[in-house]
Amino acid sequence: MAEAYPDLKANQNFLQLQGELTATEDRLSAARRFYNTTVKALNTKCQTIPSKWVAPVAKVTEREFFDLVDPAEAAVPTVSFS
Repeated sequence: MAEAYPDLKANQNFLQLQGELTATEDRLSAARRFYNTTVKALNTKCQTIPSKWVAPVAKVTEREFFDLVDPAEAAVPTVSFS
């Protein structure tokens, strides 16, 4: 049936691609949240006693949160089919 209606077949492929792009964006967002949560826990641990005294000996330092400062980096990439 899809071969008889090429628009339907192309539309399904486009919808699948769109779903994959959305899923990829969601996975990236989840990874950023996980990283920032882990950094928050590490930084809190480095600031509390007794970890505050042990961390420098183990060479554990506080980390910076992941933040996209440049608007060009934060923009969603465009997909062109031309």
